[in-house]
Amino acid sequence: MTLTILGLGPGHPDDITRRAWHALETAKVAYLRTREHPCVPNLPISSFTSFDDIYDSSADFEHIYDTICERLLAAAQTDDVVYAVPGDPMVAESTVQRLITRAPERGIPIEIINGVSFIEPALAALGIDAIGGLQVCDALDIVSMHHPPLNPDRPALLAQVYSRAVASDLKLTLMNQYPDEFEVTLLHGAGTSDMQIERVPLYAIDRSERIRYLTALYMPPLGHFSSFEAFQEIIAHLRTPEGCPWDREQTHLSLRRYLLEETHEVLEALDAEDSQALAEELGDLLLQIVLHAQIATEFGEFRMGDILSHVSQKMIRRHPHVWGDVNVDSAGQVVQNWEAIKQQEKGNPKRQSILDEVPKDLPALFRALRLTEKAAKPGFDWPTPEEVLAKLHEELEEVLTASDDPHRAEEMGDVLFVVANWARKLGIDPESALRAANAKFERRFRYVEAQAEAQGKPLKDFDLAQMDDWWREAKVNGL
Repeated sequence: MTLTILGLGPGHPDDITRRAWHALETAKVAYLRTREHPCVPNLPISSFTSFDDIYDSSADFEHIYDTICERLLAAAQTDDVVYAVPGDPMVAESTVQRLITRAPERGIPIEIINGVSFIEPALAALGIDAIGGLQVCDALDIVSMHHPPLNPDRPALLAQVYSRAVASDLKLTLMNQYPDEFEVTLLHGAGTSDMQIERVPLYAIDRSERIRYLTALYMPPLGHFSSFEAFQEIIAHLRTPEGCPWDREQTHLSLRRYLLEETHEVLEALDAEDSQALAEELGDLLLQIVLHAQIATEFGEFRMGDILSHVSQKMIRRHPHVWGDVNVDSAGQVVQNWEAIKQQEKGNPKRQSILDEVPKDLPALFRALRLTEKAAKPGFDWPTPEEVLAKLHEELEEVLTASDDPHRAEEMGDVLFVVANWARKLGIDPESALRAANAKFERRFRYVEAQAEAQGKPLKDFDLAQMDDWWREAKVNGL
C-alpha cells in the first residue's frame, strides 16, 4: 500500500497541479490535514477525513503531529492513502517530515506530489525575489525561543501566524532583535481571491483583527551591518590584500594590548552607567574577538563556529538545572555545581595548586580577590570579617615600623592584599570599589580645577585650605 502526500496550493483551486488533482479524483481513501483551506469545497473527492478534531482537542503540537502520523500510517497498512496538506508538502509541514521518516520503517512507500506553497504568492504580493537571501521559518518554532534564529540583514517570511495569541508571543521574541517600531508586513490569505496586505509596526502585529489561519509575517531586512555575519565579512575583508595593511600585519600576540585596553574601556563605561558608551565599547571588544577568530581561521587553528559551538555546549553542560534534571535551591548551589562540572570537564588533570586557575595577568587587586576566593574553598579563611580587620591593623603597624623602603613596600603590599580579602568577606568587589573611588576623586578634583580656572588663576596659586573648601563644595554638590 502507498501513502501519497500532495499539496493543495495556497488557496485557489486553479493553483492545484494537474497531477495532484488526478490523485484526488482517483483516491480511495483521502485525508486532509485541515478542512480550513479555501479550495476544500471544490475538491474532486466525495468524502474525506480531516484532522481538525485533533487540533481542537489538544494544544500540544508535538502530540497533534504524532497522532496524525500514526493514524495515517495505520490506514496505509491496509489501503492506498492520499494525504492532502495546504501549500506544498515540503514547505512548513511537520507531519510530512515525520511521515517521511517513519513510513519506510514500516515498509510503507511514500509518493510526494508537490504543490504551490504559500511562498510564491507571498513573493508576488511583496514584489521580492527569494534569491536575495529570503529566510523561511515556522512562527511556531520561533515563539518557543527567547531570541529569533534570523539574520537581520536578510528578509524573512514567517508562516503559521494563525492567531493573535501566536502573533503576541512571536513579537516578543522578534523584539529581542528588531526595534519595536520596525515596520513589518502581515500577509493574510496570500494566493487567495481575498488576500489582504497590512503594514504595521512590529509591536502592533497582534492587534490586527484580520489574522487568520492563512496569515504570514514578512520581516524586511533591518539594514546594512546589523548582523554578526556582516561584521565578520568586514573583518575578513580587512585581512585581504585589498584590505588594510595594518590589519594584515596583526597577530594574536600583537593584538594582546588592544584586547586589554578595550576590556578596561568596557569597565569604564559600566562604572559610568553610560549605556551608549557601553554599546560602543562592547563593539570595540567584539572587534578584537572577531579579529582573533579571523586570524585563527586563516592559519587553520579554529573558526568562529568552533568558538560559538564550544561556549554554547559549555553553557548547556554547566546549567543542568536548566537543560537537565538537576534541582538547585540557590545561586550558591549553582556556583558549586559549575565548579564541579568544570573540574569533570578537565578530566582531573594533574595540578600543583588550586590557585593554578587564577590567571596571572589579572589586575593585581582583582587577582588578590580571586586568590583569596580559591583559598577559602577548602577552608583556608578567617571565619569573620572582624578577624580580617584585626589582621589589617597588624599589617598597617608593620608598614609603620618598617626599617627601609623595600621592607615598607613589601608590607604595603600585604596591606592591600588584606584589604582585598576584607572586601571579599564584606561582599564587596574591591576592584569595582576602587574604580568607583577613582572616578569620584576625578570628578571632585576636576571641580576644584574648574573653580580655579573661573577665577583666572592656575590651581598652584591657591593654598591647600582653599582647595579643600572647593573639594567640600564638590562633595556637597554630589560629585
